[in-house]
Amino acid sequence: MSERTESKTGSVTTEVPARLDRLPWSRWHWMIVIGLGTVWILDGLEVTVVGSIASRISEDGSGLSITDAQVTGMAAALYVAGACAGALIFGRLTDLYGRKRLFLVTLGVYLAATALTAVSFSAWWFFLFRFLTGFGIGGEYAAINSAIDELIPSTFRGRVDLIINGSFWIGAVAGALLSVLALDTGIFPKAVGWRLTFALGVVLGMVILLVRRHVPESPRWMILHGRAEEAEALVSDVERRVEAERGRGLPAPERAITMTQRHSIGFGEIAKTVFRSYPRRAALGLSLFVGQAFLYNAITFGFGSILVTFFHVSSGVTGFYFAVVAFLNFLGPLLLGRMFDTVGRRPMIAGTYILSGVLLFGTAWLFGAGHLTAVTMTACWCVVLFFASAGASSAYLTVSEIFPMETRAMAIAFFYAIGTAAGGISGPLLFAGLTASGVVSDAVLAFCVGAGLMVAAGLVAVRYAVAAEGRSLEEIATPLSASPSPDPA
Repeated sequence: MSERTESKTGSVTTEVPARLDRLPWSRWHWMIVIGLGTVWILDGLEVTVVGSIASRISEDGSGLSITDAQVTGMAAALYVAGACAGALIFGRLTDLYGRKRLFLVTLGVYLAATALTAVSFSAWWFFLFRFLTGFGIGGEYAAINSAIDELIPSTFRGRVDLIINGSFWIGAVAGALLSVLALDTGIFPKAVGWRLTFALGVVLGMVILLVRRHVPESPRWMILHGRAEEAEALVSDVERRVEAERGRGLPAPERAITMTQRHSIGFGEIAKTVFRSYPRRAALGLSLFVGQAFLYNAITFGFGSILVTFFHVSSGVTGFYFAVVAFLNFLGPLLLGRMFDTVGRRPMIAGTYILSGVLLFGTAWLFGAGHLTAVTMTACWCVVLFFASAGASSAYLTVSEIFPMETRAMAIAFFYAIGTAAGGISGPLLFAGLTASGVVSDAVLAFCVGAGLMVAAGLVAVRYAVAAEGRSLEEIATPLSASPSPDPA
């Protein structure tokens, strides 16, 4: 139950967080996962489609005057830049105005921008709406990760978060296979097929929007913002549904927390909390995001170009290769996700980062020595990214659970933006030039940089990763509005 204990200060004592954490898995949780988690499918579709169509969209007759390097370099960098800006802006608004309001707005931005990308008539138009598409997707990361972690019980939080973030690769599989169909000039003209790949993103987004309208606001956020009675009613309704579904009552919650309600937290207090109260956690978050952002945004954006440039694979069939790689990427979080809740966060985060980095070094050596074909190169990528995808997904899980609730969306946005800007903006620009050169040693260098950053991030996780498995968010990082204040960590 929740009760107002100090009307003058707006203080409230509540069991709502504990009641949410002790819920068994139910149909209600599936609705949350489907309504919120499916956005990563859209992101995977977007990234893969651009990588797959780069060679085709730059050909004569595509209807767009643009080069392959501009698609995989400039357009990719602008997409990531938009995602960084969107994460920061919408992350702040998410903490201020709620998770639900913003995850509806950000999806609307994505839908409009993607639709306008499909009708591109010049390079500048394509660049502009790639930026705005990223702007919407970046906002989704902050709003969605915040809502998911605050609604999913602590027992399941790790595996659910990893699988949801890993669902990016379901979209990647769809994008890769769709590109094969859309780029078949026997079915669609050159100037039409690539546009249809973006149109599919709009259709999927509309379906997600219909489901998402039924996803509730985070009760944890409502309590902090003076809506304790609404939070209480929401959780009571969910409890009734779960009890009816299971045919038995729920155990009593184990703890209550007292918080002082307030509307907003200033940027100064957020920065002080993240960097002065939790410096080791800040170093961990930054390392994880830089490592995974460079590996994925810098290298996989140009996967199709690698196959075409170095292995002379036809641009019309690169989607088949990438579909295989993407499927193994999804299997990583799907099969390893449970271990982040059982074996523990520290060994699994560190292990997936370090192992994927070492395997990427091995792939770079084999590629540089000329021992790989298009098929064996794809096989190497499958093994590397099986582990890397679980590690990359754990970066979002980590920063969403190790900082206080008042800063959650902004912390996700900040580390995503900084890490992605470091590896995701400079990476595609650098890597597009390296692959376009056709020099094997240039591509090997890029692989080694990505591998080195992954290993380095894994070593940081060995030292600083938090044992958050099975613990409530309030236990991992005490809310700033709660009593007592958080201990520096």
